[in-house]
Amino acid sequence: MTPQAPSSFHQQVDIDLGDRSYAIDIGAGLLDSPDSYAQLPSARSAMIVTNETVAPLYAKRLERMLAPRYPQVHTVSLPDGESHKTWESLNLIFDALLSHACDRKTVLFALGGGVVGDMTGFAAASYMRGVAFVQVPTTLLAQVDSSVGGKTAINHPLGKNMIGAFYQPQRVVCDLDTLTTLPARELSAGLAEVIKYGPIADMVFFDWIEANMAALMAREPGALAHAVKRSCEIKAWVVGQDEREAGLRAILNFGHTFGHAIEAGMGYGAWLHGEAVGCGLVMAARLSQALGGVDGAFVERLTRLVQAAGLPTVAPVLAASDNVGRYLALMRVDKKSEAGEIKFVVIDGPGHAVVRSAPDAVVAQVIEASTRA
Repeated sequence: MTPQAPSSFHQQVDIDLGDRSYAIDIGAGLLDSPDSYAQLPSARSAMIVTNETVAPLYAKRLERMLAPRYPQVHTVSLPDGESHKTWESLNLIFDALLSHACDRKTVLFALGGGVVGDMTGFAAASYMRGVAFVQVPTTLLAQVDSSVGGKTAINHPLGKNMIGAFYQPQRVVCDLDTLTTLPARELSAGLAEVIKYGPIADMVFFDWIEANMAALMAREPGALAHAVKRSCEIKAWVVGQDEREAGLRAILNFGHTFGHAIEAGMGYGAWLHGEAVGCGLVMAARLSQALGGVDGAFVERLTRLVQAAGLPTVAPVLAASDNVGRYLALMRVDKKSEAGEIKFVVIDGPGHAVVRSAPDAVVAQVIEASTRA
C-alpha cells in the first residue's frame, strides 16, 4: 500500500550530531510556512543562493518568508547545471556576500538542487571561516541525499567533488510541493539515490520501491513522501554514526565510484548525476556478483528497477582506444581510493554493503560487460 500524504503532511527526521544536530523537515507547503524558519539564527542579513531555473519559480516566495526575520534579504542566482559547479560559480556567491557587506552572522539559504546545495554549503563553510546555512532542496535527489549530511564541494576537471568540506546545515526544509515542477529527467535522477538505500541498508524499502515505482514516476504525493522520509531516515542513521566518512558512511557511495567516473569522463552535465549513479548501481551490483556477494538474480532485479525509473543501465564508452584504462584512471582519483588502490562499495548480501578493493582484471570485466549490455 502506498501511504497517503495529505496537504497537511509534515514529518521530521533528526540528525544526531551533538551540538551540530539538526532537523530535516519533510512535508507539503513548507516553503511558505513561517514555522519552517522559526528558531534559526538571528542576523541582519540573509543570502538566498539559487540558480537561473529555480529562481523564477521559488526565489520571491522564499524572500517573502525570510523578510520578517531578516532586515536584509539578498539573492544571487547561479548558472544551472553540473558543468557550473566550479570555482567561478562559487566566487559569484562570495562576490555577492562581499558586495552586500554581509557579516559573519549572515545566514545562507540554498534554494535548488544538489549543485546549489553543495556550493552554498562550501561557501558557508569558507566565508569568514564559517557562517550558518539552511538547505531548501527543490529536487528529489537533493531531498533524499545531497542536502543531508553536510558534504559540500565543487568539482575539478579530474574528479567530482574533490574540493570541499564537511559542514552541517542548521536545518533542511524539504517541501514536497516543489517536486511538482521538477522535469521528468530530474525526477528519474533522484530515484537513483532512492533506489541505492535498499541494497545497502533496507531490503524492505527496496521491496516497497519496486511495488511503488509507477506511483513514484507519477509523482503520487504519498509515494514521494514515504520515499523522501525513509531515505532521510537511513542517511540520518548512517551520518549520525560516521559524520566524516571514516568508515560506515562510505556505503552511501554505492554506485558512485563508477558513476563519478562516467560524469568526469563524459564531461560534467552530459549525464545528470543521478543518471550516472543509476548506471553505476548496476555496475556495482555486477562487481558485487563477481566478488561473490550477490547472485545474478539480484543483479537482474536491480537492473530492472533502475530501468523502471527511466535511468540508463548501459555504460558509456569513455575512450575509443582504451575504455577500461580510462575508467580505471578516473576511479583512481575517487576519494575512497588509497595509495592508488580503488575502493568500491559492494553488496555482500542484500541489504548490507561493505567497502573493499577488487582486482583490476575483475573490474575490467565489469566495465566491458556494462558497455556491451
